[in-house]
Amino acid sequence: MSAIIEIKNLSFAYDEESQQKTLSQIDLTIEQGQWVALIGHNGSGKSTLAKLIDGLLTPTEGTITVAGLPLNEENIWAIRDQIGMVFQNPDNQFVGADVEGDVAFGLENRGVSYEQMHQRVKGALEAVNMQAFAKHEPVRLSGGQKQRVAIAGVLAIRPQIVIFDESTSMLDPEGRAELVALMRRLNKEEGFTVISITHDIDEAALADRIIVLEKGKVIDDDMPENIFTRGNELSKVGLDVPYPERLKHELAKLGIKVPKKYLTEKELVDWLWQFNLKN
Repeated sequence: MSAIIEIKNLSFAYDEESQQKTLSQIDLTIEQGQWVALIGHNGSGKSTLAKLIDGLLTPTEGTITVAGLPLNEENIWAIRDQIGMVFQNPDNQFVGADVEGDVAFGLENRGVSYEQMHQRVKGALEAVNMQAFAKHEPVRLSGGQKQRVAIAGVLAIRPQIVIFDESTSMLDPEGRAELVALMRRLNKEEGFTVISITHDIDEAALADRIIVLEKGKVIDDDMPENIFTRGNELSKVGLDVPYPERLKHELAKLGIKVPKKYLTEKELVDWLWQFNLKN
């Protein structure tokens, strides 16, 4: 895999005269096709980092390179074509009178021809299983459906990177599960680089890599199964490990040899059944 995002010595302050930095000396490389979860408490700098990557904010110090292009005024629009963002509140993202009009909005701004636009909108709605709602008003959709439409609008632009900024936080459990499953499919089957900013540790556990931010600094960066073995360190910054990992830890204390890799609740139940049959 090759690097699609490179961040070097990145610092940012909303007030440039302030000594207090929202982000301080961040160095990160994100590989093409990775699913990376950014976790941390409110104020840790997660969403600020996403906005810097997309060029919505300008670094106080340091550099950002996206898809081989340095992030600057000359390249900003080319870079934004490579990045799609899905935000926390789906209602704030709608501009069209109906679903297909909303998905087409970004294409209209880019001067895409009507014929090509029609094909892209159709394909994007099919990708998120919302083609049956093309003529519906967005306000009549559920929260999960609204987020899927927002994702369709992103996919229609055909970026390489999709950033989900707390996109599951306002959804009910069913809507959250649907959206996380869609993230997984976009990454594993469609090959998108996915960055998910989340408070949901179970969502983060599904990523290839977790980056932990605290007070504007990266305090951990590793695969989920390795991050979760350092549960005490997460607890110090007010974060927890998923229930399956806590249960595995308790089983290990009883002398049971448990799998090292992260298991979802269903995978852990299946493993326990197999363990029981063997013993």
